Formats: sequence, structure tokens, C-alpha cells
Amino acid sequence: MVVCSCNRLTHVDIETAVAGGAQRPRDIYAARGCKAQCGNCVKGVVCLLREARKRHQQAAEMAAMQAQAAQQAVACSA
Repeated sequence: MVVCSCNRLTHVDIETAVAGGAQRPRDIYAARGCKAQCGNCVKGVVCLLREARKRHQQAAEMAAMQAQAAQQAVACSA
């Protein structure tokens, strides 16, 4: 879905930027080599940025828990 028609910024661009460490809307635009033009998209970008950051944080926490469980299983079987 196109979020910013001025820069042809999509929801996939936001996900990709967040995966690359984007924390703020300007980081999203910078990842694409652009910046907000008219400003109509900023609220949508912020909303999608928050959602993407939340998903990435949850995925990181889940991966950490799985790694810890795997380590404990190895320690118990040794």
C-alpha cells in the first residue's frame, strides 16, 4: 500500500526501514533517500512505524526466549 504518494513510500518500505533500525519517521524517509513533502502522510507513517516496531520487538523477544529455552535444554541433557 502506498503511504506517501509524494515519495511513493509504501508499507513495505516502512517495514524494511524498521528492520534496518529506523526509530523515527525521518529514518524511514532517509532509508528511501527522501523526506516528507506535503506532510499529509506523516500520521500514517507514524502509525505504521509504531506497528512495525512493535512487531519487530515482539519477534526479537520471542527469538530470545527460544534461544534461552534451547540453551536450558542443552544444559539439562548434558
